[in-house]
Amino acid sequence: MMKKFMVDIILEGLDHETRMKLLPKEQELVKVLEQDGTIVDNFIKLDMSGIYMVIMAADAEDVHARLSILPYYPYMKITIVPIRVVNSVNQ
Repeated sequence: MMKKFMVDIILEGLDHETRMKLLPKEQELVKVLEQDGTIVDNFIKLDMSGIYMVIMAADAEDVHARLSILPYYPYMKITIVPIRVVNSVNQ
C-alpha cells in the first residue's frame, strides 16, 4: 500500500559546476516522477540549500529506491517523515 512521506532533502558536497551539469537530467527525471505520481509536490527552500517533497511510496526504503534515479541523489541528505493528510480522500 502506498503512503505519503514528507521528505526533507539537503544537498551536500555538490559544487556549482556539477550542479549545473546535472540539472537538466535532474529536472527531466523529477518531471517523470511527478507524472507517475511518485512526487506529489515539491518546494524549493528559500536559501536554495535543498527541497521539501511529498512522495508516494510503500515505505522509507521505497522512497530511497524511487529517488535513487536522480543525478543529485548521491549528494542528498534525506530525512523522511510519514504524513497523513487530514480531510483528504487520498489518505
